[in-house]
Amino acid sequence: MPPTLASLVHHSALKLTVRAGEERLDTAVRWAHVSELADPVPYMEGGELLLFTALKLDAEDPEAMRRYVKRLAGAGVVGLGFAVGVNYDAVPQALVDAAREEEFPLLEVPRRTPFIAISKAVSAAIAADQYRAVTAGFAAQRELTKQALSGGPEGLLGALAGQVDGWAALYDASGAVVAAAPEWAGRRAARLVADVERLRERPAPASAVVGGSEQHGGGDEDRVELHSLGTGRRPRAALAVGTAAALGTAERYALHSAIALLTLTTERSRSLHSAEQRIGAAVLRMLLAGEPEHARTVAGDLYGGLLDAPFRMIVAEVASASAGRAHADGHARVALDKPERPAPGTGAAAVAAPGDPLTGLADVVEAAAARSGEAVLVVPDGDRLVLLAADGGASTGACTQYAEALETARLTQREQGGAGEDDELVVGLSAPAGPIAAATAYKQAEQALSVARRRGRALVEHEEVAAGSVVPLLADDAVRAFADGLLRALKDHDATGRGDLVASLRAWLSRHGQWDAAAADLGVHRHTLRYRMRRVEEILGRSLDDPDVRMELWLALKVTSAGGE
Repeated sequence: MPPTLASLVHHSALKLTVRAGEERLDTAVRWAHVSELADPVPYMEGGELLLFTALKLDAEDPEAMRRYVKRLAGAGVVGLGFAVGVNYDAVPQALVDAAREEEFPLLEVPRRTPFIAISKAVSAAIAADQYRAVTAGFAAQRELTKQALSGGPEGLLGALAGQVDGWAALYDASGAVVAAAPEWAGRRAARLVADVERLRERPAPASAVVGGSEQHGGGDEDRVELHSLGTGRRPRAALAVGTAAALGTAERYALHSAIALLTLTTERSRSLHSAEQRIGAAVLRMLLAGEPEHARTVAGDLYGGLLDAPFRMIVAEVASASAGRAHADGHARVALDKPERPAPGTGAAAVAAPGDPLTGLADVVEAAAARSGEAVLVVPDGDRLVLLAADGGASTGACTQYAEALETARLTQREQGGAGEDDELVVGLSAPAGPIAAATAYKQAEQALSVARRRGRALVEHEEVAAGSVVPLLADDAVRAFADGLLRALKDHDATGRGDLVASLRAWLSRHGQWDAAAADLGVHRHTLRYRMRRVEEILGRSLDDPDVRMELWLALKVTSAGGE
């Protein structure tokens, strides 16, 4: 505890007497300062005990003393020490009355007590308090280190909460609470996710203070400090500490020790993450090469469980990277021999903006896997991200939710007249598969990704593609141009008013070449319809007996119809 007016009054060597402000003696004293100025306020910082003899003041003037005391109290001075036996034999009554009116502490200093003795007492008490804080800080550091080694982050948070007499919580890279102490603090910490997200948008290291929790819908009045963790430009995690009041020196030492230990843990985790990622790339490479047994051997305990149950292959990229990419051969493109995506917060990924969708997707999926205790394989593939996640698991669900949230935000932006982003995320999700069918699953994910890109969707599942119509897959400018060119001569003919060949062709094809049924749909005689179909063949120079011709015409009609023709 820092020195207070009460501790000075009880100091046996000082012999101080309280003349006013008895109810405010528990106020901390930051320093003792001597000044005989009529107005010492410009030289005060607040928290001082001001010592004086009224050498340049009329201490018996009630109005002068009232103004003097009021200015000192307004400047944050915590009390007055008046030396008797120098200019005045006793403390002037005007000064006592002014101090009592302001409830301002006034101490009588006897002649045998020099001001320097009071200054030394305050200085010694401050030094002792600082020494206690440093000693307590070292003890807290030892205890936090012990808990970090034996109990991990959970044990460290518990020790930190005890040191600061409050609570502590740890957030992962996605902003989700992964540990809290005491247990009830998890609910309190969850209400600060939005504040943590804002903190993560700032380069590390970053910190922020959040006021009373009434702004978050709670009733407690704690003060919360948020600190980013990690040495990269993009924070890997965050720490929250809630207390009833601002942290003291000892508590601040404990907090800084906790931040250092958690940062070391984060850096170590990043190194392990990089090693795991290299193993994951090797496992995926073997799966796609049709070597599931070798892949299982390499996966070991790290990814082996992922290969024992149905999994989903996920391929993700950003629209700017996918523009103009062609996959004409339809074969898996995974090279997996390029440098791995650095763990979030390091290397190239750290330079990416906080809103980088691929990095965000990796963070969310890996955080969901860590919370649920399931394995997930995340491998970079050039400008893509390839994931292997358990079917129906937390990682697959997190991927879907992340993409859906991006798509919702994207649609809202477009409805408000905003332009689409160049780095919009597109994700393709395969059907459930096993190790033997990994290459097929990758092709399915690529096909779904292509559909997502064409439709302007954030995520498409392969089941959705397989269960739907082929027509939406043809929503391409080249296909539309082909359809328009194929039907242009028939449309030009109809535009002259010499018949309705396009509608007749559509009706005839929809009825599989049945003359009577198609003629009935058109409301004409079947001979009229036969004449029109001969005209179609003459104009196109192609026979309707050829099934390929009928197929091309039908698709052309469907494509132009879907385009609003």
